[in-house]
Amino acid sequence: MSRLIMALAVWLVASNALAAGTLVIAHRGASGYLPEHTQPAVAMAYAQGADYIEQDVVLTKDDVPIVLHDLTLDATTDVAEVFPGRARDDGKHYAIDFTLDEIRQLRVGERRRGDGPAFEGRFPDGVNILRVPTLAEEIELIQGLNQSTGGDVGIYVELKHPDFHAAEGRSFPASVLQILYAYGYRGADDRVFLQCFDEGTLRFLKDHTEIRLVQLVEDKNLTAERAQAIASYAQGVGPWIAHLTDRPEFVVAAQEAGLEVHPYTFRADALPRGMKSYRALLDRFIRNMKVNGVFTDHPDLTRRYVDSLGATR
Repeated sequence: MSRLIMALAVWLVASNALAAGTLVIAHRGASGYLPEHTQPAVAMAYAQGADYIEQDVVLTKDDVPIVLHDLTLDATTDVAEVFPGRARDDGKHYAIDFTLDEIRQLRVGERRRGDGPAFEGRFPDGVNILRVPTLAEEIELIQGLNQSTGGDVGIYVELKHPDFHAAEGRSFPASVLQILYAYGYRGADDRVFLQCFDEGTLRFLKDHTEIRLVQLVEDKNLTAERAQAIASYAQGVGPWIAHLTDRPEFVVAAQEAGLEVHPYTFRADALPRGMKSYRALLDRFIRNMKVNGVFTDHPDLTRRYVDSLGATR
């Protein structure tokens, strides 16, 4: 075997080992199979081998952090039927206008509209067993499964629209930190990330917690200078895959700045334009770009891919 071939073989093994350490982050649970942010979706994501499970969080009227992607309840629940006449002037039903007891009366189904794409064809409508969980309930489920299975799955919390909550007079970050601390999530070594699109909120959190912070990014400004700026207050960055595809060099720049890179969102049933298969999509980001983690609606497919690269979790 020539030195060149030997060197290539060594590089390939090392590259695969690095990629095999990529985190599988269940996006809103196993949302490719069950309605997002429901307890069954969490349990399924756990069983499918996710390393972390995401919780989008908003507040109720009585200041309880609940796991819900939108500020409003319309896209995933039957709120308009259960509470007619409770919408704001824009016709939407905001979670912050309802107590936890009221929200517990709602039935959750597959996303129909709201912030982000709808996936009405994934799970049948009319199921009456799914509800909106609190952040505490979701943590208890994951920690309970960790105990019963011997696993170590982490949580990945996103603060949704902190400016809206502030305008409503709520101490949103403080309410979430109180829950996290109560369940033992306090520092950089704990199995928890705290993410947000709002830079000001993350800069505030930097001075008030040691939990690892992730800056979500939805714009195209993926430069080395941006990575260095984010690294001054966060430990990770979450860019949109479409923008990262156009600027793959940002992964190296961010990692050199000390950031983990966790792009969103990988969906086997909604591939980016020009992508022929889900495996090809994972190849591009995990084997070629070497991102540190991926947000996915399909944890099982992603777990099998990562494990196939040859290293144990």
